[in-house]
Amino acid sequence: MSMLRGGLIQMSLKGSTDQSPEEIRQAMIEAHLPYIEEAGKKGVQVLCFQEVFTQPYFCPSQDAKWYAAAEKIPDGPTTQLMCELAAKHKMVIVVPIYEEDITGVYYNTAAVIDADGTYLGKYRKTHIPQVAGFWEKFFFKPGASNWPVFETQYCKLGVYICYDRHFPEGWRALALNGAEYIVNPSATVAGVSEYIWKLEQPASAVANGCYIGAINRVGREQPWDIGEFYGQSYFVNPRGVIEKEASRDQDELIVHDMDMALVREARNNWQFFRDRRPSTYTRLTDGN
Repeated sequence: MSMLRGGLIQMSLKGSTDQSPEEIRQAMIEAHLPYIEEAGKKGVQVLCFQEVFTQPYFCPSQDAKWYAAAEKIPDGPTTQLMCELAAKHKMVIVVPIYEEDITGVYYNTAAVIDADGTYLGKYRKTHIPQVAGFWEKFFFKPGASNWPVFETQYCKLGVYICYDRHFPEGWRALALNGAEYIVNPSATVAGVSEYIWKLEQPASAVANGCYIGAINRVGREQPWDIGEFYGQSYFVNPRGVIEKEASRDQDELIVHDMDMALVREARNNWQFFRDRRPSTYTRLTDGN
């Protein structure tokens, strides 16, 4: 298959952070359903939501209330619902949610569901920040997923989550494992990150000869108000060209056709994988 139709959904928080995590989950699911239906009608083959899409970005707090937002994967209600919707629309769905492994062990995770509704597996966010406004280590254990690439009905799919994108090693590992399209569900606010939002993923797409779908939420979230989630979700091709971009401040589904023949063309043209010299890179893994 040369053409792959992708979809990305960006959204503002529905409801109030005074509500319970379950009430917020229900509101966010309800808000996403029309966009999922629209994606199905438009023939989207691979759909992805934003980071922890059923909840606010609660990491500016260190409030144990949000532990109740964590769900089992794949047996929890959100993953099970998305399995049904994936089968209904014959659409691969990437489902980024807060995962409970066992009580007290929680991950920032994306479940991957194939177009027939089959749960294929999950990726757990590897790099966990712990800086002002982003107290993620309070909520998430670092994942060690070994860079899974999912053989979906439509493409070889990789997942990287938000802060991961600042680490080029993971992009490369996913590409070496066969990923042709990598999604990066995020929650990032205006400031320093907005400038590099359109640098890192295009650079990573070029370095690894792949398509990337970058997803960000929109709006402001109270009571923390750490800044504006600036949307601008986009698709970037293996040449580093942003081919389609969403608005800065609107709930939105963007749909785009990716010419997957460009993956082979770019990799054959640049030959970055051939010219790697991993035996010289031991400094990267010496623990310092």
